[in-house]
Amino acid sequence: MGLIDRIFGMIFGSGGSLIRDTAEVFVENAEKGAAREAVMRSDSLAQFATEFAVSQRGLFDRLMDALNRIPRPAMALGTLGLFVSVMVDPIWFATRMQGVALVPEPLWWLLGAIVSFYFGARHQVKNQQFQKQVAASLALAPTVMNNLDALEGLKRKRAVKSARIAPVVQSQQSQQSQKTFPNNAALQDWAHLQS
Repeated sequence: MGLIDRIFGMIFGSGGSLIRDTAEVFVENAEKGAAREAVMRSDSLAQFATEFAVSQRGLFDRLMDALNRIPRPAMALGTLGLFVSVMVDPIWFATRMQGVALVPEPLWWLLGAIVSFYFGARHQVKNQQFQKQVAASLALAPTVMNNLDALEGLKRKRAVKSARIAPVVQSQQSQQSQKTFPNNAALQDWAHLQS
C-alpha cells in the first residue's frame, strides 16, 4: 500500500474519516441525532404509557362502582317523584305519608346517619379535589394581575388619546348637525348621536 493510499485512507477512510470527524465537531451528525431523538421519544412514550395506563379492573370492581353511583340519583329523582305524585294523586300520596308517620324515630336517626356518612365521604373527596383546583388557580394569580395591569395601561392610553381627539370631533359634529338642521335642536342632537 502506497503513501497516497494511506493518505486517502486517512482522509476518506472506512474506519475513521478525518473530514467526517472534524466536521462533527462543528455540525451534528444527522443520523446519530435522529437515533438519539428516536430513543428519547420512545422513552417518553414508555413513561407516558406507564403513567397514564388504565388499570384493568375486574367485574366485581366495576359492579361495585355501578352500585355506588345509584343512590344519589335515586334519592334526587325519588324526591322529585314525590312532588309529582302529590300533584297527580294527592290521596295516594297522603296514604303513603301516613305509613311514613309510623316509622319509629330511631330508624329515622339511623337513616340520617347512613345518608350523612354516605354524602359526607363524597363531600370530603370532592372538597380535597376542589382545594387542589383552588391552589392551581391561586398559582395563576400573579399572571392574571400582570395581565390586568397591562389591560388597564391600554385602557388609560386609549382614554387619553380619545380625550385629545373627542373635543375636536364633537365640535366638528355639532357644526355639521347645525348646518344640516339649522332650526331644529332635537334633530341636531339626533344627528350628533348618529355620527
